[in-house]
Amino acid sequence: MRDNLTGEYPPTTSSLSLQGRGAGGKGARDEVRLDRLRALCLALPETTERLSHGEPTWFVRDKKTFVMYADHHHDDVLAFWCAAPPEAQEFLVSGDPERYFRPPYVGHRGWIGVRLDGEVDWDEIGELVLDAYRTVAPRRLLSLLDAPEQT
Repeated sequence: MRDNLTGEYPPTTSSLSLQGRGAGGKGARDEVRLDRLRALCLALPETTERLSHGEPTWFVRDKKTFVMYADHHHDDVLAFWCAAPPEAQEFLVSGDPERYFRPPYVGHRGWIGVRLDGEVDWDEIGELVLDAYRTVAPRRLLSLLDAPEQT
């Protein structure tokens, strides 16, 4: 996936996240999910990807984190952590604690942990990623999202 700001491939590609995993099985399924999450994040204006704390992480203007992949980060859960609007964490975690959780390190700031192991609703994931982006992106970039498409 190319960085949509520079048009170049990011330094973290899917091959980095496969190190130490065998072909097929759980690692291959996890890689497909990482690739889908990556596509959702990099489709947004001026987003980039790089490793942060050993995990693929997506940034707005290469500065503000809005989504972090969590590949069994300190536990046995495949998930991602994302910025969220106020009260979203409490609403989602209390409504579906099997899917959503308060992630370590960033949970106190209202971030949401979203499990990717099991059934995944990619439309819902897309909405969460977009909400995360809207939570941290500056107004000018938000206006690009809200501008009508020109044909």
